[in-house]
Amino acid sequence: MKEFKDFLMRGNLIELAVAFVMGLAFAAVVNSLVANIVMPIIAAIVGKPNFDDLTFTIHKSVFRYGAFITDVIQFVTIAAAVFFFIVKPVQLALARRRARDAEEEAPSDDERRHQELIAAVRGLAR
Repeated sequence: MKEFKDFLMRGNLIELAVAFVMGLAFAAVVNSLVANIVMPIIAAIVGKPNFDDLTFTIHKSVFRYGAFITDVIQFVTIAAAVFFFIVKPVQLALARRRARDAEEEAPSDDERRHQELIAAVRGLAR
């Protein structure tokens, strides 16, 4: 029982659980965006609120290609939301951090001048 408790209390599992809950919340927001913003815009352009009723039949087999089109639109919207609201901001933050770290690692002008003077003195001492 102790091993199971230790397993549950590991940081990675808790982080994963938090990420899962946040992902569900984000999915709800994006689904609302699709249902309440994107699809009405498409409906204003095309004249239908969604494409779910678009079908064709071959030998009693019904092909619901409209539902597929609606799902593709939802997928593209979710992918765009993830890219612009998560991926791009994280990339920008990482780039800023790398630039700041590189700036901190680079010697200042005074340090560089000091190193040049030490090298010159050592050169004269030889």
